[in-house]
Amino acid sequence: MTEDKQERSGESVAEKHASQRADAPGAGEGGALQTSISCSRGFPQWLAMHHCSIAFTSYQSGQLFLAGTFADGSLSLHQRNFVRAMGLIGDEQRLLLAGLAQIWRFENVLGPDERANQHFDRLYVPRRGQTVSDLDVHELGIDAAGRLIFVNTKYSCLATDSVVHSFKPVWRPPFISRLAPEDRCHLNGLAMEAGVPRFVTCVSTTDIVDGWRNHRRDGGVVVDVETDEIVAEGLSMPHSPRLHDGALWFLDSGNGYLTRLDLQSRIRERVAFCPGFLRGLSFFGQYAVVGLSQPRREGVFAGLNLQEELDQRKAEAWCGIQVINTANGDIVEWLRLDGGIRELFDVRVLAGVRCPMALPTFGPDLASFITIEAPDRPLGERGWHDQ
Repeated sequence: MTEDKQERSGESVAEKHASQRADAPGAGEGGALQTSISCSRGFPQWLAMHHCSIAFTSYQSGQLFLAGTFADGSLSLHQRNFVRAMGLIGDEQRLLLAGLAQIWRFENVLGPDERANQHFDRLYVPRRGQTVSDLDVHELGIDAAGRLIFVNTKYSCLATDSVVHSFKPVWRPPFISRLAPEDRCHLNGLAMEAGVPRFVTCVSTTDIVDGWRNHRRDGGVVVDVETDEIVAEGLSMPHSPRLHDGALWFLDSGNGYLTRLDLQSRIRERVAFCPGFLRGLSFFGQYAVVGLSQPRREGVFAGLNLQEELDQRKAEAWCGIQVINTANGDIVEWLRLDGGIRELFDVRVLAGVRCPMALPTFGPDLASFITIEAPDRPLGERGWHDQ
């Protein structure tokens, strides 16, 4: 496809799926979810100044959100529906997203000087859907060999995809005696280091079907994948371990704290309290970007210390994104969702991306959007085996 045709195709798609402004309503997987979206006055400027955008998922409403800025400095919030959108990783060229039964790979089709609909500098198009079935896939990673690594929560293990089967297990916690579709410990988070799975979070060390539910308040652990050692315990529903700036960071979600762990001294530091159940953590320099959800009054969120913290601070939990200065714990910017969307799962900063959008995984817009990679040599030349 020539450059001018490719740009026009991107424009036609984007015109049908214009991004939302900060005060626009959201739409969920089962129909419209009326949600008001607000942000701190400096949030769009923070994104523009750092030349980045933020991708985040909501499994409760079944959506992928891409937050960026238009050329005039206003907020762009593009959304797509994905049933049970959960784990998310990505960069300026590629996104990987875990859904109910598939893990989707999206590729950006725009060149450096191309724009879709005159605004979007990234157009992520679904190019592969790996069917893994309903494994309750949580967080994702890519190893040094380029393999997809994912948290297989239903079977309490780390796994990779398979050409023939639903998954291939690569590691299980030392306290899990065998693989079974029983969600025994609620393994949920994954930290990668130099292309190697390094740390995971579990809600408990139980080895029985659904056993973790009775240990949500203080049974959580962080486990070293390389040594099988538990490096932190006594946590409340920990999520989203990340290695950054020489330390291990994670969300002590049932207590409401972004937490830093010194791996040498094993000293834990509570860096910032956030008014919500925390899931999703991504770093940009000295800033941590955290996802917040409204905890349900019943079920797995009931009886946690988080509610006591909120009551003590005379605060209400809310759903959205907070940007935290890790040097002092200050919340410098935020984006908030009020209404039908109450829970988020994963958050990723997309460095070098100003204003992204994505295509759906089905429908006429995807079917009619065609791009062509240039051949290695003119098609009239001989040498089929060299193509």
